[in-house]
Amino acid sequence: MNATLWVVIGGMAAVTFTIRYALFGLGSRLRFSPRVRQALRHVPVAVLTAIVAPMVLLPDGQHWDLSWRNPWLAGALASALLVLGTRRLLAAIAGGLAVYLLWRWGFGAT
Repeated sequence: MNATLWVVIGGMAAVTFTIRYALFGLGSRLRFSPRVRQALRHVPVAVLTAIVAPMVLLPDGQHWDLSWRNPWLAGALASALLVLGTRRLLAAIAGGLAVYLLWRWGFGAT
């Protein structure tokens, strides 16, 4: 690894530490407006979507797969339907995982 890469890694570590320190170390002294607090409530959903959506829609990391043979998509849709129908997160996780595994086993997907 060259020096430029180490500088980038060090810079990213410094920015990450600064952001986390500001929110956790000084959090009791910081006061956010109600508007900012309401916006921050949406961060976990946005982060989870940013992680899950590419994995479901681009299972190989390069090509869209919206076909019925995509086990990631089948599991995600089953999980979404279960959480909407039952309002139970654990049931949605277990059901989505079961559909994913059965879909993968049944259709021989990788």
